[in-house]
Amino acid sequence: MGNLKLDLHDIFSNDRAIEQALTSVMQEAVEKKARCVEIIPGKGSGQLKKHVLRFLEKRYKGIYHRIEKDDKNFGRVFVHFRWL
Repeated sequence: MGNLKLDLHDIFSNDRAIEQALTSVMQEAVEKKARCVEIIPGKGSGQLKKHVLRFLEKRYKGIYHRIEKDDKNFGRVFVHFRWL
């Protein structure tokens, strides 16, 4: 399947909405067997990006294959999957 994208700019200050959006996109990725989810926490201070990474590590470790932090754009994270 293809790739999914989640932009967190509109809800950056609402932890609950962020976690709901992350849960939703990760569930969709599993259902559709997506190859990659692009998450855009934005550049800012980096706090939102850290929150996203901690959330994924805590809730979804073992479901995704790896997380890639975009070295060209600090405000993007890619979650890669490997389906059998």
